Amino acid sequence: MTLQSIKQLPLSLQAARKTDVRTQFAALCYRITRDKPEVLLITSRTSRRWIVPKGWPMDGKTPCQCALQEAWEEAGVRGRTRDLCLGLFSYHKAIGPEQGVPCVAMVYPVKVKGLAADFPERGQRRRKWFRPRKAAERVEEPELAEILRRFDPKLLKG
Repeated sequence: MTLQSIKQLPLSLQAARKTDVRTQFAALCYRITRDKPEVLLITSRTSRRWIVPKGWPMDGKTPCQCALQEAWEEAGVRGRTRDLCLGLFSYHKAIGPEQGVPCVAMVYPVKVKGLAADFPERGQRRRKWFRPRKAAERVEEPELAEILRRFDPKLLKG
């Protein structure tokens, strides 16, 4: 599959203006086990589907710092990030039973040094390690799936 063959899902802007599209910052948390990469997925709080940690911009933080903060709050990740966007994915964020906003998430790599047993959203989410291709099969967003499929931490060196 090539990047040209990926079908971009359109954002639904029926009840919103283009300026209402929100940006979030996501963490692609990874580790190397037996010389192979693994990525960490977590469950969303409401629908319990598999996602990557992500959240809103934070005053005074760069996008990659926001991604690292979300990785801590949502998954207990202690690690290091780089100011290198791996890609973007779009999705619809539910903000109520019948409300939501279109979002675009910028994905940043986070090399995991450890996972804390106690973190802010412990008990609200599950977390699980997957090989990148298996993780891609678990997420619903096709653009995120493609980012996971083509993720190669060897390309981050330098």
